[in-house]
Amino acid sequence: MEEKYVIKALAALAQPNRLQIFRALVVKGSEGLTPALLAEALGMPANTLSFHLKELMNADLISQERSGRNLIYRAQYDRMNAVLAFLSQNCCQGEACEVSPEAICKTC
Repeated sequence: MEEKYVIKALAALAQPNRLQIFRALVVKGSEGLTPALLAEALGMPANTLSFHLKELMNADLISQERSGRNLIYRAQYDRMNAVLAFLSQNCCQGEACEVSPEAICKTC
């Protein structure tokens, strides 16, 4: 992953509301959440939520899918894992790391 994409992802997550939204989507898994359910769960006004969802999509951290009349948002686990891999690349000065590749989310 290129550094510019990592910076974009980290910048998107460096805001409390967006971090909460992203974490809620990660916890929900492949089922995803509608904006209404996200707004209710996080106690966030719809227009504020919409702005933050747009920013997370722009950073390619979440995806959007239309299901009938609803929009479903999901975390992009491949992008999340790529950011984590970039951050931990060459860690521990070449020594064995406490974080193993198996610890990265693969079942989501």
